[in-house]
Amino acid sequence: MTTSYGILSTYAPTQCGLATFSGALLAALTSPSDAVGVVAVVDTPEPSPVGAVDHQWVRGEPDGAALAAARLNTYDVTIVQHEYGIFSGTDGADVLDVLRAVTVPVISVLHTVQTKPTPHQREILEELVALSDAVVTMTETASDRLRAGYAVDPAKVSVIPHGALDRRPSTVPKPGPAPEEHEDGRRPVILTWGLLGTGKGIEWAIAAMAELRDADPLPVYHVVGETHPKVVEREGERYRHGLEAQVTELGVEDLVVFDARYLSTADLLRLVHTADVVLLPYDSQEQVTSGVLVEAVTARRPVVSTAFPHAQELLSSGAGLLVDRQNPAALAAALRRVLTEPGLAAAMTAEASRIAPRLLWPAVADEYRRLTRQLRQAQPARASA
Repeated sequence: MTTSYGILSTYAPTQCGLATFSGALLAALTSPSDAVGVVAVVDTPEPSPVGAVDHQWVRGEPDGAALAAARLNTYDVTIVQHEYGIFSGTDGADVLDVLRAVTVPVISVLHTVQTKPTPHQREILEELVALSDAVVTMTETASDRLRAGYAVDPAKVSVIPHGALDRRPSTVPKPGPAPEEHEDGRRPVILTWGLLGTGKGIEWAIAAMAELRDADPLPVYHVVGETHPKVVEREGERYRHGLEAQVTELGVEDLVVFDARYLSTADLLRLVHTADVVLLPYDSQEQVTSGVLVEAVTARRPVVSTAFPHAQELLSSGAGLLVDRQNPAALAAALRRVLTEPGLAAAMTAEASRIAPRLLWPAVADEYRRLTRQLRQAQPARASA
């Protein structure tokens, strides 16, 4: 069955997790029989939008929701990427105006499911689910939270993992050195990457590095990524500057390297495979989805992470170690174990290799196709239901 998909989301050149996710999902879904386009949510129109962008919904634009819905109705299926801060209106309420006017089947992908939403956030999410034909969470934890904590139809809820590129060593581009590769290749590399902002917990990781001063050989911690554009808008580079000051205060300049770039896919692939350990020191106790975590596992890298929900779920079988949040001593102890305990890193890599195939984008895209077939067979068009 030929299918066209319309994705409602932020999209390139916007730099955020939803834009990255949507670009990867689009690439995985596109095939000789399936076409995919994007209705991009933007602050201001891009004069030359990338080829996949079929329409731009400017936040707060009069009739913007109606125009976005009209364009989505030209596709067979709409896939909505939902975060409260993406859409206009209080708590992103304007997305509901779009869904009320969409007549094709709707799959809503929930990137956040809060345990303690405000009353208005709860109302929005419950109506979003009611207006959707199917809802996707990316972890069982998020699914459980949604079913137990919100007034929703549980039959609508499916779990489809966050996808990842195939980052096995054989897929890594060969030309050129890894970005910011340390001059002494014998030093173990600890890596955190992604857009920076408060809540990433990098300050606890830097404090942990000070506790590894006695390690032999000395590890080096790479913190790679730009500050999130929304963070820059609110507070400039205050968070990054605070981290740099902490490095100086603790005297770990030789142990911590900052690389404030948004890397290409090829550069990121090479960088990930320089890492002996991927470190996720996040503060959040709510985070039910982490693309970086999935990418680290599919790259077969040992992981040390704070025990946020997605990490608890994905690493529980042995692909990583979990520690308490905001605990530098625990982070340092876990890192020391991975770098020195015989057989531990190899066992983590083996378990990551076992669970990785179902997390790769081709497998994830097949799950969206399966869900789409079910919806189209049951409900060819919402308007005729």
